[in-house]
Amino acid sequence: MSATPSRPPSPPRPRRRPDIGRQVRAAIVLPLAALILAVLIGSVFVYAAAWIKDGKLVLDQPLKAYGALISGSLLSFDAIVGTLVFTSPLILGGLAVALGFKGGLFNIGVYGQLLMGVLASVAVGVALADQPTIIAAPLAFLAGTLAGAAMGFIPGYLKASTGAHEVVTTIMLNYIGGNILAAFVAGPLRVPRAPAPVTFDVENAALPIFLGKTGHVGLIVSLVAVFVVWWLLYRTTLGFEIRTAGANPDAARYAGMRPRRLIAATMAMSGGLAGMAGAGELLGVIHKTQTSYATSVGFDAIAVALLARSNPFAIIPAALLFGAMRAGAGPMQVIAKTPRELVDVLQGVILIVLVALPVIARTVSGRGSKVIPAEAQTISQSYAGAGRGSPATGSGAAEAVAR
Repeated sequence: MSATPSRPPSPPRPRRRPDIGRQVRAAIVLPLAALILAVLIGSVFVYAAAWIKDGKLVLDQPLKAYGALISGSLLSFDAIVGTLVFTSPLILGGLAVALGFKGGLFNIGVYGQLLMGVLASVAVGVALADQPTIIAAPLAFLAGTLAGAAMGFIPGYLKASTGAHEVVTTIMLNYIGGNILAAFVAGPLRVPRAPAPVTFDVENAALPIFLGKTGHVGLIVSLVAVFVVWWLLYRTTLGFEIRTAGANPDAARYAGMRPRRLIAATMAMSGGLAGMAGAGELLGVIHKTQTSYATSVGFDAIAVALLARSNPFAIIPAALLFGAMRAGAGPMQVIAKTPRELVDVLQGVILIVLVALPVIARTVSGRGSKVIPAEAQTISQSYAGAGRGSPATGSGAAEAVAR
């Protein structure tokens, strides 16, 4: 009996090279379209505001408004420093939201976590106000970071142990955080006999100024945080597990990972970044606080993370854009007589477009979830009430992990 000749081994299939051009276009086209559409819609509001105020229509009013916005944020040294100061907490807040997105979580509680960072940093800062800055400032900043992490751990633990949805719990914790801050400022942290509840100044615990009149060390910290988060996500085992569990928790569990622990850890780290944003604002800018702390960072951070597609390095230009809008809002209102609320309109339109356009594109093209960014899928699944929705499955999960 003759032996059956063995088949020659088939040659290895060539690996597909990633289409860098397509990835770059995907990262640029959608944010650029959102920005252009926001500018056009914002122009309509500029015309409407001018008509209501003066009863006449000035054709170049949008140009005046946007020109004042740009000059107030970029066309002088002080304006640039002011933009950077507004940008710093947005970078940290954007990183907080982006880290949650990478883990398949929608952390909408950045505001409450930021408030806990403000509270802890002012409490420690006041206690160490007469100590050397090299000791007082780092300890106060660390206290704010840990307080934010603790606030972020709560919804993470609740989701991991009971399945409580992080969108619901973080929204509720935003209100709880605001009331905790108010209670402490009106109580043990209040300056005695002050006409209104306010804390003492942190004095020596304030972050040193190194750029212009307001450019504090927190600017450097926020940039360092970008590199640390990128290294965590793409150069460590923990980061790989976070991205894998976010893309497909069932596959992560099958591979021996522990998605529940990853949920709690991811939310705690996300909260820590938000707490850093609050500590930076308190120690670097205002140095004391009242019972109510007005800031838009908590919700602007969501738009920053979406605009950057959760890429840590892309968060820097996205935060710069939003920081420039905030810095130029005041000069725009003074010079062009355009309400500063136009900035909120622009940012709201950008956020809506970033979430809606991919869904519309999927509906029109019928190409499925590959058209939709994982961040938009996480948001849609969160508000749909899906337990722990995975942003992608199958090949989509592999693409999400690879990003």
